[in-house]
Amino acid sequence: MNVRDRLVVALDVPSAEEALVLVERLAGLAGMFKVGSQLFTASGPDLVRGLVARGEKVFLDLKYHDIPNTVAGAVSAACRLGVSLVDVHALGGKAMMEAAVGAMPAMGTRLLAITVLTSHDAAGLDELGVAGEVTDTVRRLARLAHAAEVDGVVASPQEVPIVRDACGKDFLIVTPGIRPAGARTGDQARSATPAAALKAGADLLVVGRPIIEAPDPAAAARAILREMEGAA
Repeated sequence: MNVRDRLVVALDVPSAEEALVLVERLAGLAGMFKVGSQLFTASGPDLVRGLVARGEKVFLDLKYHDIPNTVAGAVSAACRLGVSLVDVHALGGKAMMEAAVGAMPAMGTRLLAITVLTSHDAAGLDELGVAGEVTDTVRRLARLAHAAEVDGVVASPQEVPIVRDACGKDFLIVTPGIRPAGARTGDQARSATPAAALKAGADLLVVGRPIIEAPDPAAAARAILREMEGAA
């Protein structure tokens, strides 16, 4: 897999029009585009269908977390949009994740489970009543996802080695919280540079604000790809 295929650009913008402008500017530089809750709520499934129709790979990042039957239906509908990746929250439990796996049609979509959001640290988890270290929680949830036969997890770059050790070399690890060297971390409590994430063993890197908020998104993407090439 070349570095371009490993870069996922998060289209965290409020409208389809802005998203499509970014897709045009980043043509040939991103292996996949992530559509999250803001953009999907504003523009709906037609935007996703349009991106897929033009040959783009899409990560539909809606983080489903509900009763097993409801999540199974949502995941099945997402797969039928033609997306490459879709995700659920591992905190929904093994039965929920198994229902999602069982509802996926044979269309090539891969299922991810969210472990711990990159905005959380130990204090944030403690507020939620989750005791212990973040790393222990990530390891436990990754193992639960693996046992449910989910394809992989979303985890911060700081926990990639832990997940790899717990779940093996073929388990897909997608890492948000990627910040180029010298960039501000913003609300990301557990972040890393592109090079550090790849060296840790991440498969795909999700990058949003450092690219989409740059004066020249294409130039920002190229700079990140250069950082990735140095670690690949």
